[in-house]
Amino acid sequence: MKKLLVLGAGTAGTMIVNKLRRRLDDGEWDITIVDRDNVHPYQPGYLFIPFGVYSPDQITRPRDASLPDGVHFVIGEVDRIDANTNTVALIDGQSLDYDYLVIASGTTPRPDQTPGMLETEWRRSIFDFYTFEGAKALATALQDFDHGRLVVHITDMPIKCPVAPLEFTFLVDAWLRERGLRERVEMVYVTPLPGAFTKPIASAHLGSMLDERKIAVESDFMVERIDVDNKLLVSYDEREVPFDLLVTVPLNMGADFVARSGLGDELNYVAVDKHTLQSHAYPNIFAVGDASNIPASKAGSVAHFSVEIFVDNFCQLIAGKPMTGSFDGHTNCFIESGNGKGLLIDFNYDTEPLTGKYPLPLLGPMDLLKETRANHLGKLAFRWIYWNIMLPGRPMPVTTHMSMVGKTTEPTSTK
Repeated sequence: MKKLLVLGAGTAGTMIVNKLRRRLDDGEWDITIVDRDNVHPYQPGYLFIPFGVYSPDQITRPRDASLPDGVHFVIGEVDRIDANTNTVALIDGQSLDYDYLVIASGTTPRPDQTPGMLETEWRRSIFDFYTFEGAKALATALQDFDHGRLVVHITDMPIKCPVAPLEFTFLVDAWLRERGLRERVEMVYVTPLPGAFTKPIASAHLGSMLDERKIAVESDFMVERIDVDNKLLVSYDEREVPFDLLVTVPLNMGADFVARSGLGDELNYVAVDKHTLQSHAYPNIFAVGDASNIPASKAGSVAHFSVEIFVDNFCQLIAGKPMTGSFDGHTNCFIESGNGKGLLIDFNYDTEPLTGKYPLPLLGPMDLLKETRANHLGKLAFRWIYWNIMLPGRPMPVTTHMSMVGKTTEPTSTK
């Protein structure tokens, strides 16, 4: 009996076991998946909790409810991987062996990595929304915030869903306007990037949207510490950004067990081939989703598209054939912009977000890099798609590789 072991029952790990259980003979393959708990969060929903769009009970389900029959689910915390003996040790003393290992342990906000962030002002005047508890605490804080300086801050890249800080900024701007408070609140967007986003065309477009909303941008800002006594973000080049309410995205890091196992980079991400997701060091180890160091967004769409490639490649590999699939970094993201509208961006390793229609040329129905009601509805509809189509590993009517069909290759005006 061959053994496939998957570490992490989040988006990528759950998709993989659903797809592979259907394709691998259950008389020949044992599939086990490990996670520390039995709570599967719909992480894009965290963004909406501060604004009352979703209640907390709408964005979590038991992990085992999305796992197929014939897959063993182990609840436990990983201590370390011994890649030389093909074993995984859990904190509780269990040892699991494998023939092939998939690391799908994701990435986690680490406020402990920035001096001052976790001191006296944490979830008093400093908040995050990338966690369930953080989003709930921020919802309460916003209800009491009616004037002052609101700063949205990114510690460093990469982060989960890199458009989410922009989405929060647009949503809180609209939320304040609806309540007649916007003129009483100064807003600042603080980023380590040279502009609003990582790709030039999208950055210019999204930057103009911040300008239109009178939101100042403090770019190339690498935070060194937070001065909690004076409520200041302090950069390594000694710039200071004062705040009354700070909504921060802490440093994101991979799982600590990756570092303990000697498999990670400085942020605990597993080094893999960006096209096959296969470990550079161990050919029977793969890292998928947010756990890898591939130069793509840490987003659900990347997990989806890369898993499609991985599953086909894995079936070729175990059959003794060359892996022919090549992940191109395909990413698409809805961007909430407030007032019941949103944008959609679609890009990959080599092509930045462009304008046009998606997924069908001329018909869309989604417009790329354009605020529309349809894009907002698409964002909201994705929750149902996530639970009922994406996680179970059912076919989705979008191409795995990015297509240029329907896109305009020349930048258009951002107005």
